[in-house]
Amino acid sequence: MQIQVNGDSIEVRDGATLSELLDQLGLAGKRVAIELNLEIIPRSEHGQTALRTDDQVEIVHAIGGG
Repeated sequence: MQIQVNGDSIEVRDGATLSELLDQLGLAGKRVAIELNLEIIPRSEHGQTALRTDDQVEIVHAIGGG
């Protein structure tokens, strides 16, 4: 199925979770914030939150500085 991630259309398997999406994008274990259809999803819910066709996902990476 097709979803939007940071404005780009990508293909994920039907019923994929946010955790699986992070794996697919190579972001598993990284410090990220995820917004799904304009709602922030807590990290504790990434494994249980299933994606649906045409969902809009925004992923923000935490970058350290100094």
